[in-house]
Amino acid sequence: MAIKLIVGLGNPGINYKNTKHNAGFWVVESIAKELNVSLNQRKFNASFIQGKINDVGFLLVKPLTYMNLSGNAVRSFVDYFKIPLADILIIFDDVHLKLGSIRIRKFGSAGGHNGLRSIIKDLGTLDIARLRFGVNAAMPGVDLAKYVLSGFVNKDDELTAQKTIELAKNAALSWLEKDIDFAMNKFNTKGRENSDDE
Repeated sequence: MAIKLIVGLGNPGINYKNTKHNAGFWVVESIAKELNVSLNQRKFNASFIQGKINDVGFLLVKPLTYMNLSGNAVRSFVDYFKIPLADILIIFDDVHLKLGSIRIRKFGSAGGHNGLRSIIKDLGTLDIARLRFGVNAAMPGVDLAKYVLSGFVNKDDELTAQKTIELAKNAALSWLEKDIDFAMNKFNTKGRENSDDE
């Protein structure tokens, strides 16, 4: 049975749990909840769960390395489960997208994201599907690292983030159950005007 791999990027530990850089973790956890599974297994320095939905096998993975080493775990899962590159989806935060927007792409550069950069390096290709979760750009003069490693400062942004998690979860499930073209056609219309593609 073919297996599709969904990887959410973030940093492990309670100090990072509610930071913007953990958007990938939020979405994978939401997918797990929707599928009534728990990421309670450990392998390759990651928490994960393997399952099946409508005869499609899946792996949900959260690398437990820090962000800039995410590729280590991803490469290990790809090699161990013999997953084709076309069956990988990486979910991560993106400061080039407005909060409330998501964007699915079949390939592209890392766009300055250290987690995706690590995965591209370890897999040796730019042809990795990704789901970008908008977290807004940092204000001028604000250090980018500090910005993404902080939470949302007001209730409206927190509520919008929750809605974005739901949107991203549904997009990822569409990719899982259908394919990337279906997911792109359905979900990339939302927030397209706010995108800043690499």
